[in-house]
Amino acid sequence: MMSINEQEISEKPQNNDSEVVLSVNGVSKRFCRDLKKSLFYGVQDIASEVLGLREKGDKLRPKEFWALDNVSFQLRRGEALGLVGKNGSGKSTLLRVIAGLIKPDTGFVEVNGRVAPLIALGAGFNPILTGRENIYANMSILGLSKKEIDERFDEVLEFAEIGDAIDSPVQSYSSGMAARLGFASAIHTEPDILLIDEVLAVGDIRFRQKCHRRLAKLLNNGVSFILVTHNSQEIFSSCKSAVYLSKGKFIAQGTPSYIINQYEKDLFIDKTPEQFGTVFLSNENKSKTHGLNITHLLFRDKTGNIIKTPTTGEQINFCIGCEVHEKLEKVNIYLLISEQGGEGDIVLSIDSAIEGNIFSINPGNHEIYLNMSPICLKPGVYIMKVIIKKDLLSTLDYFEKFFFTVDSKKAMNRSLFYQPLNWNIVSK
Repeated sequence: MMSINEQEISEKPQNNDSEVVLSVNGVSKRFCRDLKKSLFYGVQDIASEVLGLREKGDKLRPKEFWALDNVSFQLRRGEALGLVGKNGSGKSTLLRVIAGLIKPDTGFVEVNGRVAPLIALGAGFNPILTGRENIYANMSILGLSKKEIDERFDEVLEFAEIGDAIDSPVQSYSSGMAARLGFASAIHTEPDILLIDEVLAVGDIRFRQKCHRRLAKLLNNGVSFILVTHNSQEIFSSCKSAVYLSKGKFIAQGTPSYIINQYEKDLFIDKTPEQFGTVFLSNENKSKTHGLNITHLLFRDKTGNIIKTPTTGEQINFCIGCEVHEKLEKVNIYLLISEQGGEGDIVLSIDSAIEGNIFSINPGNHEIYLNMSPICLKPGVYIMKVIIKKDLLSTLDYFEKFFFTVDSKKAMNRSLFYQPLNWNIVSK
């Protein structure tokens, strides 16, 4: 288990134990990759349980693997918790255990209140029943009486925005319509804990914003929720803390910026933390015929100190160290920055020539400073390509992949970049 530094701990909500609504205690769940053996083990486990002979289940049988392995954490009242990890890390399995849909092999879950799971599009819906019939069936399963459903039916229908389709079979719905109906049904059960697994990724932007507004209202009313999504910005904008799972194991819990940065490093980059944010190159065997060699890449703060992890909104300088072998004219710098946590698209392109910065450099060792006042990148993991050219066409030297992370000390809401702002009130 990773340790969380003091800053991360201080940023976590500090609540007392009486506010805990969910406690996951050493939960493990095993599955079998072989269908025949899986069926045999299932029958064996049922028979053992009926006869009171079921073993503790802390050992794997042939062809089995741990989908969850000794996972523990707590969720407090009014807390929004993000659950991150790559595909196959056990996120959906954990939600199903919490919802009571499957039993853990070891450990246990303590729930203080009503749980409303949204762990699949239209989860719990019967495709041949109408939307109206499914609302009654689904909300009944979640613990409401017919009278309570009657009282809330119009609100569910209004929120879902599916109109006359309410009396059509759910199998005729689009994925967005099914998700809207499932979300509307779940939030109107007045749950204490809401489990959300990727269902906010469907539908148009207007409805997603509507869902986020309702989630914010539920949080203010003391409802807790766990959000599973591969969109890191959803975690930043909605959650105060996050849990990172990898191969079924609990890795860390902390603030979203800490957890997402750690997750993206592990997901995309096969490097040690020491290789982020600074690169020093040996040019002993490198050709000097082009007149310039890059010696190092790093960030410095406004006082000149080297920093490995820039912070969003911070005043920093990106520095390119270079060894120049002959006087060079018409030199320009080209930087391409892409976000590793996204689709690999370029998020920032910098060309000194376009900005009117073309340099003359004398022989010797130099450090070229790019002042970023402030850095406007959101928290995440980035790759920068650095190219130094002469006469716009001739490449003097380049570095293909400079890895660095950006941290944040403030909430980014749903922004794709940081915009420094100053607010004033002028009396007239």
